[in-house]
Amino acid sequence: MIRRIAFAVAALLALGIAATALPILLFASISPPTTAFMLASRISDPATGRPCAVVNYAWTDFESIAPDLGLAVIVAEDQRFFEHAGFDLKQISRAIDEHGEGGRLRGASTITQQVAKNLFLWPTRSFVRKGLEAWFTAWLEWIWSKRRILEVYLNVAQFGPCLFGAQAASDRYFNTEASALTPREAALLATVLPDPEHLRAADPGPYAEARSIEILDLMEWHRDKEIGRQLARIAHAKR
Repeated sequence: MIRRIAFAVAALLALGIAATALPILLFASISPPTTAFMLASRISDPATGRPCAVVNYAWTDFESIAPDLGLAVIVAEDQRFFEHAGFDLKQISRAIDEHGEGGRLRGASTITQQVAKNLFLWPTRSFVRKGLEAWFTAWLEWIWSKRRILEVYLNVAQFGPCLFGAQAASDRYFNTEASALTPREAALLATVLPDPEHLRAADPGPYAEARSIEILDLMEWHRDKEIGRQLARIAHAKR
C-alpha cells in the first residue's frame, strides 16, 4: 500500500512537472498564440467583467518594441526585475508590514509573476492561484532569460478592455507601431497596467497624467544607471 501511494504521488508530481515544463519550453522560442487571460476575456474580460467580441492582440518581437516601453514598465512595476529570481522578497515584506500597520494590502507581484498569471492562470485571487503562480514563476525564471520574460510580458500584458500587448495598445491609443513609441507614450502605457479598466493611455485623467509624469522622471533617472544598462545588454542578447 505504501509503495502504491508513493508511486501515485510520484506519478502526479511527474505529470505536474511535465504539464509545467513543456509549455514553458515551447514558449521559450515560440510566440504564445493566446493566453489564459485572453481566453477568459471571451467570457468575462478581466478589465471589465464583460465578454469580448474581439480580443486585440498581435505579437511583436522584442527588437520591434521601443526600448522606452521596457524601461517604463520596469521602473513602474518591478524595479528589482534584474536582481530577483522571480520573487521580490523586499517588496513582499514591505507590503506585509504596511498591511500590519493598518494599510491596504497591496500587491507585490514581479513581472515574472504577472507573466505566469497571464499565460497560465486566471484573474480571481485565491490561495490556490497564488500557489500555482509561484510554481510557474520559479519555472519561468529557471528556463527563460530575463529578455524572454520581459518580451512576453510586453506582449501579453493587458492595456485596456479586450486589449493585450504593446503593438495592439500602440495602434489603438496612439495610431503608431510599438517600435515608434515616444517616452511619454511608453510612460502612459505603463501607467494603465495596474488598472486597465479605469485608466486610459490616450485620455488620461488627473491621476494617470500625474502618474505618467512620475514614471517619466523615473525613466530618466534610471536610463543611464543599472536598469538602463541591463536593458541595453539584453537588447543585444539572444533569447
